Amino acid sequence: MTRSPLPGQPEPVPFQLLGWLGRFGSLAAAYAVFQALVGVLPDDLSGAVSRYCIAGLAGIAVGSVAFLSGSLLRARTTAAAAVEAAREAPGPLPAVIEAACTGLAAELVTVDDPGRGHLTGWPHSLGESDPPVRPTAYGTVYGLLISLELGLPDARLKAPELVDTLWRLRLDGGGWAARSQGAMARAELTSLVLGALARAGADPVRLAEEAAVCETLLTQDRDPSGYDVSFVVSTVIRGLLKAAPSAAALPRLRDALVDGAVVDPDRRHLHAWGSRLTTPRGETLTPTAVHTAQAIVALERAAKTLGEDSHTRLVREDGIRWLLSCPAAEHTDCSDLANKYGVVRRRSPHDPDQREQLTVRHFGAAWVARALMSTGARELAAADQREDVWQRQLTGAVAAVWAQQQEGIWRWSDGDLDRPLWMTYQGLSVLRRHALLVYRPHP
Repeated sequence: MTRSPLPGQPEPVPFQLLGWLGRFGSLAAAYAVFQALVGVLPDDLSGAVSRYCIAGLAGIAVGSVAFLSGSLLRARTTAAAAVEAAREAPGPLPAVIEAACTGLAAELVTVDDPGRGHLTGWPHSLGESDPPVRPTAYGTVYGLLISLELGLPDARLKAPELVDTLWRLRLDGGGWAARSQGAMARAELTSLVLGALARAGADPVRLAEEAAVCETLLTQDRDPSGYDVSFVVSTVIRGLLKAAPSAAALPRLRDALVDGAVVDPDRRHLHAWGSRLTTPRGETLTPTAVHTAQAIVALERAAKTLGEDSHTRLVREDGIRWLLSCPAAEHTDCSDLANKYGVVRRRSPHDPDQREQLTVRHFGAAWVARALMSTGARELAAADQREDVWQRQLTGAVAAVWAQQQEGIWRWSDGDLDRPLWMTYQGLSVLRRHALLVYRPHP
């Protein structure tokens, strides 16, 4: 097959000849060949009719070739112009990022709190209507992460003010908690805040002190319910790896996550993860794509810092193969990409009769895309010769992420809390990473 020339290079000789023919026009070329052949064919051919038939057929053939060559050249010229226009035109991602920045800046909240001082940030979701609207640790940390992820040069979103607000929202005994968790620090939000503060360049001494507090928050004795939730454990692993990569709790948490994987007989008996790390007696724990993806991301990051033994590597790679074994024919709307709800129920360590319930929402397509974009997933797909499957599933997951945003803000469609900051961060983060992954510089 003849390759199309690069812009500025001459056409191959066959195309030059076709172009020369095409310039005469198909009818003119056919008539010229007909007249030429009638004049040169020998008179002793059996009858004048034969001479005219041969000349006519040759003329029709040449005319058809001229017509096709002209059509081909026009199509190639149009296609080349379209390619050049696509190269020059910006894609839609910059507009989405700009819209997200504008939307965040428009809903930035600034209040003077009697107990915490001057606070700048966001509530849990954009557009919250219940007054008074004030910054929370959960909303503000994701607003800070968006600024850091995108490197937004916007004076309306000042990272130092957001960092200062997060420190002011720290609980008196250390650590952070979600709005629904009251005044008791929890490891999942504490590690998330610490990871963002580390990325923002916070004081390492202060970070180390808070990381030590975070390590004590998630143990089998102090928080048995949280220690059994795969989302909580994987979140704490990711946060501590950023804020305190030498934390003594990391190997313990990594091993708990690995030991919590289950074997799925429906997908080639591969290891994967469900919402919990232990299976209640008499019950079956069903693995899900979102929890498997969260575990894969956490374990790969841990492997880069802590190293990885053969068993941990086997379980992690099983999880990747489990994702690649999705049986759905279409990967833009399959069940693996569905958003999920989860609930973390805890007892208070101070009052056994007091219960705490945290509702967790998982952006399914975003987590699957993040796991598939990991270095380990790309390398394993190549080693297993399943790059086509990997590419198809990643493309579908990213398309599903894109479909859930409106003007740069991601929506959960859940009433008053339908635009959570964490969802916009995850959506923008996935699109940015995918853009970097597929980028190819033009010559």
